[in-house]
Amino acid sequence: MNEEKGPLDRAAAAGYASWFRALADPTRVQIVSLLARRGRPMSVGEIVEAVQVGQSTVSAHLKMLAEVRFVLADRRGTARLYRINAACVECFPTAADIVMGRPAPAAPSRPPEGDT
Repeated sequence: MNEEKGPLDRAAAAGYASWFRALADPTRVQIVSLLARRGRPMSVGEIVEAVQVGQSTVSAHLKMLAEVRFVLADRRGTARLYRINAACVECFPTAADIVMGRPAPAAPSRPPEGDT
């Protein structure tokens, strides 16, 4: 029997849309990739140097990525260091599976709160 399934509920769809929207810019994808690959907190200056984009642009992108909790900011004195949110590394592939209608092991029914 082929059971017809409906769409994601509105709240889950909105949460996932915010994640995908945050990655809808190549520079933000570069920043996330850099932080994930380096595996350590980085200053805005280090990120600017690596992605070769202006400081104000990088700061704006970091703000958007922090809003959806893909990156986390830690204060060190007067500096702010950014790091990848490890929970997102685990959740994001599952999010893509869920949105595309594929079964995902232990998949959340909506974007997790808190660390992601």
